[in-house]
Amino acid sequence: MLNWHPQVNGLLQNQSGQNLKAFLRQEKQARKVIFPNSSNWFKAFELTPFNAVKVVILGQDPYHNDGQAHGLSFSVPNGVTIPPSLRNIYTELQSDLGLTPNNSGNLEHWAKQGVLLLNSVLTVEKNSPGSHAQSGWVDFTDGVIDIINTEKQNLVFLLWGAYAYKKAALIDNNKHLVLTATHPSPFSAHRGFFGCKHFSKANKYLKMHQLKQINW
Repeated sequence: MLNWHPQVNGLLQNQSGQNLKAFLRQEKQARKVIFPNSSNWFKAFELTPFNAVKVVILGQDPYHNDGQAHGLSFSVPNGVTIPPSLRNIYTELQSDLGLTPNNSGNLEHWAKQGVLLLNSVLTVEKNSPGSHAQSGWVDFTDGVIDIINTEKQNLVFLLWGAYAYKKAALIDNNKHLVLTATHPSPFSAHRGFFGCKHFSKANKYLKMHQLKQINW
């Protein structure tokens, strides 16, 4: 992961990064259960190298129940019940592109095509959503977004929900396509996520800029 981009090392070595590492050490010393496993904290970067990034889908923090989080926003490992928000994403995919909903909630096939599935916070305590929101991860992932925004062109950012939409302030929409909608959760999907057609719009933009489209 540290080879993802030269500036990423600096994000982990600055004061905020040092505070983050100290926080995570304390959590482990307190024997708290943290999701995902530490081997998957940077999985989004491992599966989607910097040079390959074409689309960014921003989540908030990882799933906080056993067996769900594996380092990719909205994704769950094979064999795990598809969470409601991801089921709604599949419903919109079917409506937008006519794709039969996948039986698996594992989105690694997106990541390997250049879809950076980035949570704003990369860890969470078991059964405690938002518990690591103030740990320093946001400074790190905002720094990552800044690097992507500055160094790349013609990316598609899919920002779903109020939390993700705030990140639009970090993105130059003269260089990139920023698409926003309500969150795909059952509480809000009917208020603007369903019918947003973000997947076809993303592919249309990529094609317009001579980039390979995503096989969603």
